[in-house]
This record gives sequence, structure tokens and C-alpha cells, in this order.
Amino acid sequence: MKLITLVSILFVTTFAFGQKKSESIKVWGNCGMCKKTIETAAKTAGATTADWNEETKVLLVSYKAKKTSSDKIQEAIAQSGYDTEKFTADDATYDKLHGCCKYDRKTASVDDEKSACCKDGKCTGESCKAACCKDGACEKQGDCCKGGTCCKK
Repeated sequence: MKLITLVSILFVTTFAFGQKKSESIKVWGNCGMCKKTIETAAKTAGATTADWNEETKVLLVSYKAKKTSSDKIQEAIAQSGYDTEKFTADDATYDKLHGCCKYDRKTASVDDEKSACCKDGKCTGESCKAACCKDGACEKQGDCCKGGTCCKK
């Protein structure tokens, strides 16, 4: 009887620990208020632990894979106004963030061109205009050289 109980305990313990996952997720943000909101959103989505680092912009989460997923956690964070590596916050939700929480938004595929063509918020050449502008205006507000100065003639 003791052997059956011991085997049962080992099986349950192994099963319970086997489904726990830990991940690092890139999450854009700025300050302590961001940290609180990001961590709360992650936990609300099922993370058992969540610790966002303000300097590295990396969220360390652990969760039970049977209860939630990285995508669900990231989607909840995006719904609270913060871009993650997989999900982008809705503009209206981002606009509602406190002023100090308004981080530089992530951009899809413009980041590499942006870093090569922008310096101190100013365009450094024609490659910036080619990468960021369409019909003389930035394709997305704030994507290039902060505020679209590279698109102006």
C-alpha cells in the first residue's frame, strides 16, 4: 500500500511540475507604472510569476501550460497598452497611457532602416525617406525619426 501511495505522489508531482513553463518576453514600456501594469496583465492572463525589467524591457514569466500560453499572456499585455514581441497594442489603448508611460512604439521592419538613417531625431539621408515615407508623409505616425521629420522636405 505504501508503495502505491509513493508512486502516486511521484506521478502527481512529476506531472504538476512538468507542465510549468518559464519564458522571457520583450515588452516595451518605460517606468514603474508600466512595470505594475505589465506584470498585472500577465498575471491576470494566467502567469504564476511575472517580473518586468525596466532597463532591459524583458518580462520573465512562468505559467502552467495547461492553463495559459505565452500568446495569451502577450495578448493581455497588449490589451493593457504595451507592445510585446508578438502583439501590438491598439493605438487607442496606447493613447490612454499616462504621459510617462508613452514609450517609443515598436515598428515592423522599419527599425533596422530607422537606426541606419536617423540620428538624434533627424533624417540623415535619402535612405530614410525611402524606408519611412510614402507620398511625402510618414506611413505611420512616429515611426521614423520621431514625428516624421525625415519625410519633410
